[in-house]
Amino acid sequence: MAYTVTTKTSYGQRLSNSMKSIVTGFIMFLIGTAVLFWNEGNFIKTKRSLQEAEGVLVRMRDVSQIDPAFDGKLIHATAFANTQETLFDGLFGISEVAIALSRSVEYYQYKENSRSQSRDRVGGGQETVTTYTYERTWSAQPINSGNFNDPQYRTSNFTLTTVEQKTERAQDVSFGAYKLPAFIIASISGSQPANANLTAQEIAQWQQQLARGNPDAPQMVHISGNTVYFGISPTSPNIGDLRITLTKILPADISIIAKVFSNTFEPYIAKNGKTVSSVSMGTVSPEAMFAGEHSANKMLTWILRLVGAFLVIGGLKSMFSILPTLFKVLPFLGKIVGVGVGLVCSVVGGVWSLLIIGISWLFYRPLIGIPLLLLAAAGIWYLRKKAKEVPPAPIVEIES
Repeated sequence: MAYTVTTKTSYGQRLSNSMKSIVTGFIMFLIGTAVLFWNEGNFIKTKRSLQEAEGVLVRMRDVSQIDPAFDGKLIHATAFANTQETLFDGLFGISEVAIALSRSVEYYQYKENSRSQSRDRVGGGQETVTTYTYERTWSAQPINSGNFNDPQYRTSNFTLTTVEQKTERAQDVSFGAYKLPAFIIASISGSQPANANLTAQEIAQWQQQLARGNPDAPQMVHISGNTVYFGISPTSPNIGDLRITLTKILPADISIIAKVFSNTFEPYIAKNGKTVSSVSMGTVSPEAMFAGEHSANKMLTWILRLVGAFLVIGGLKSMFSILPTLFKVLPFLGKIVGVGVGLVCSVVGGVWSLLIIGISWLFYRPLIGIPLLLLAAAGIWYLRKKAKEVPPAPIVEIES
């Protein structure tokens, strides 16, 4: 059932909020500009570090013995990542020879969703109607219902118990005659089910805890392979139930790109200070691994470009939000001004973003940076041209 809250904001409050948003918008604008400039430099530095690494890489075809000839060199090698270390999860009776052992916990909870609709009122005020709805869902953390807006749901969430999320990794993982460092071990993937193994006594202890000592309570501990369910029915969950999923990562073939350091490995540090290392599951060629790294670098760059441009445009809109607010004494006039301000801020923000990207590329790739600057200049010229085409306001003469 939906719950609605109506709030009214006076014209003076809206003006005050718009004034405050000038500072927030300016901060957003500065952060967006910094992100755009840093991002382009980071892309070039990462690309050059990868190209440098490709140029010095040597293939290490045999890792069965420590070879001093490879010490200090960036290598590519494929071998079996193995361990004899036993990892434990005492809560659920798991004992596995594995590279990693993980426990994922979910809680069945009510979650609050909201949707707001605002309406400008004559005189500059605003009325906002916020509709709150509630859904049952699995959450990685218990949700505090005490902050819910609907009083009927504020005491709805609870948990039968709490269980810690946990991932344990082996410390001693071999790679032929070499020992893998922690940063490579953490990059090994390939999760498989790790079946729970609780004794009858342990199940009874859990049952007593969950049932709060009530001997007539229904069975509340259900085990199915690598899933442990705390609640009356796994197929019909209730608020407060828990679902624990247990997984492991077993020894497997991996391919690595890293610098040999004695009997282990470390990241390669390029001349520009960027580090290079990579881990892939199975037998993967160095060409394919570097191609993946280049692709990831491009993807990250485009994501940060969009984030930077969004911050710049959003910052400009916040800085100039005072303009449509001033005209919202008449709602239709405020909407017209708001559309105009939004359009101008979007164009100016886009041009500014291109300008910053072009300037940053001048430091690294002038042949690309110069065309970008020319494109930004064309955008500025277009804006000035359109500004000149706007006819001046007519002068009205009043005869006395």
